[in-house]
Amino acid sequence: MTLRTVGSVCSGIEAASIAWQPLGMEFEWFSEIAEFPSLVLAEKYPAIRNIGDMREIPDQIDRGEVPAPDLICGGTPCQAFSLAGWKNGLNDDRGNLTLKFVDIVNANDQKRRREGKAPSIVFWENVEGVLTDKTNAFGCLVSSLAGFDSAIEGKRWPNAGVIHGPQRNVGWRVLDAKFFGLPQQRRRLYLIAGGKDFFPENVLFERHTRKLAKYPSANLTFEKEGHSFEVFRPYTDCLYSAYGTKWNGNAAAYNGSLFIVQDGRIRRISPMECERLMGLPDNYTDLPQAKKTNRYQAIGNSWAVPVVKWIGKRLMEYRGDLLCLEEKKDFLSARFTQLSEEGFFLDFGKDLVKVDTDFILNCTDTPEICEFRDMSAIVSPDAQEDIYISPVGCFGIIRRKRERNLKINARLEEILLAISSQMSVEEIEKRSRIQKRGRFSDPWKGAEQVSALQAACD
Repeated sequence: MTLRTVGSVCSGIEAASIAWQPLGMEFEWFSEIAEFPSLVLAEKYPAIRNIGDMREIPDQIDRGEVPAPDLICGGTPCQAFSLAGWKNGLNDDRGNLTLKFVDIVNANDQKRRREGKAPSIVFWENVEGVLTDKTNAFGCLVSSLAGFDSAIEGKRWPNAGVIHGPQRNVGWRVLDAKFFGLPQQRRRLYLIAGGKDFFPENVLFERHTRKLAKYPSANLTFEKEGHSFEVFRPYTDCLYSAYGTKWNGNAAAYNGSLFIVQDGRIRRISPMECERLMGLPDNYTDLPQAKKTNRYQAIGNSWAVPVVKWIGKRLMEYRGDLLCLEEKKDFLSARFTQLSEEGFFLDFGKDLVKVDTDFILNCTDTPEICEFRDMSAIVSPDAQEDIYISPVGCFGIIRRKRERNLKINARLEEILLAISSQMSVEEIEKRSRIQKRGRFSDPWKGAEQVSALQAACD
């Protein structure tokens, strides 16, 4: 199997390029419509065309306006849609973007067939919540990729599985970035598919030969570049696109994931540190016109580069079907479902799966060989002043915790209280006067409102 050219759908800031270009893959086109990610693509990859709206791609491929690459990747939003809508066909422009992604893949393979080329490989990434979507969005996706005439029903899809269908073979596995050298707990669903002579299970799953590693303990206080640091966990919770605006009102804030103490002051994670948490190069999103919220959103929507690179390497090393799962259906009878004369489904759960008398397959979120880094690897002393949290902001977090009876990391609460005690009597009285005037229902909402509160009082 030759993999050289790539087309990227819903490209974002192109983690795929960072992961796969060093492996020798060449990106022929991007498809991104969001303003800031498009600016990043133009800055970092000026020679690669950004097609824009993905809904135009099938016709563009058919007309020869864009090439039909060896691999198509994407991370489309898996929006809710009805099975009735799905049955209207993938060429219905009213269909959602996930099914339009399948439409792109089909158009690409039709063009490649006319050119005498093998079917393309498909790579798709999404949140693991799609596996339990009430509209069976994932079932519709895998069914349409596999080439079935109707959607396979599934109220809860497994974290790992394989479907062999009349048109394509499809495999998927949830993997956690914290086992790939990123100190971030980021569980994502990774799906790959290809023609009937491609067997994705040989790429995504590994022969189990060693004890699965657990995340090691780490020092939460350390020195770096002449500065003292304290963190509250060895790794963060999953970064998300709204971090730039909702950093102080969610579970990750209260368990300490989103805060760093630097030289006795507490602050948020900087945009560059978020880039490091995703495996992106330092300052990759630091364009002259970029706002921090732009950067946080684009980074949170991106892919974990080391995980994507790991899959890319395994795709490049693919040498055919070494597992022969179809021949082991008697051994796997409890996990095996015959779908029709043309296909079957294997439910691997999230387990170590015995597929033969002496063969165990690793289908968990943990690879056989792990790489670990803790927060000391990503922190930087070069943090902007405006991401530090003032005493007022610290008190606001504590006040919200108490009002809503929320759980909080004990050490984090101790530090927030210590910093909030630095508020002067004058500051407390000023904010009390503001509250009495009725200008703000909650004058302690966070550091981002301090300047507005002061202006209102003056």
